[in-house]
Amino acid sequence: MMEKEIKKYRQADYEIDPVFLNRWSPRSFLEKEVPEKVLMRVFEAARWAPSANNLQPWRFILARTQEDREKFHSFILERNRQWCEKAPVLAVLISDKEDPAHAFDVGTAWGYLSLQAVKEGLITHAMGGFQKDLARETLNIPNNFDVQVVIAIGYQGEKEALPEDFQPREQPSNRRPLKETIFEGTFK
Repeated sequence: MMEKEIKKYRQADYEIDPVFLNRWSPRSFLEKEVPEKVLMRVFEAARWAPSANNLQPWRFILARTQEDREKFHSFILERNRQWCEKAPVLAVLISDKEDPAHAFDVGTAWGYLSLQAVKEGLITHAMGGFQKDLARETLNIPNNFDVQVVIAIGYQGEKEALPEDFQPREQPSNRRPLKETIFEGTFK
């Protein structure tokens, strides 16, 4: 979706870099490989996310081959599999529970990754609709790591390529006004 089209759905209350408005979570992916250097720049951005005491609790497990993607599909719920099977890259994001701020820090790494993806002409879609225990078992994830999300990464396809019931939702979502998010002095 072009920046001009996104403006139909998203307007900032205050001027910000367009990358923040252009980042959304499409579901339609082209079956087109992401070049290694492009993909690694996305993960390089995540690498530089801030973290408490510089513990960097995030780890990514990637699936880029058909065989690895099918392994990931085994723990992704059917509804998400209907659209994510075309994504050329899947990543499971995990966080080291020994870091007390692991969930906060890993969310920051995901944010950096998603913003760099926009700059690279890619789309991302993080999903919670998967079986965490099966992902842990399938990918041999140690117990001291929390399994956070599965992220689909690739190039955006046409909404018409999605199952019909997904198509109306294939547009950027808006956000609540800033005045409903910020409270002065106490929660109101």
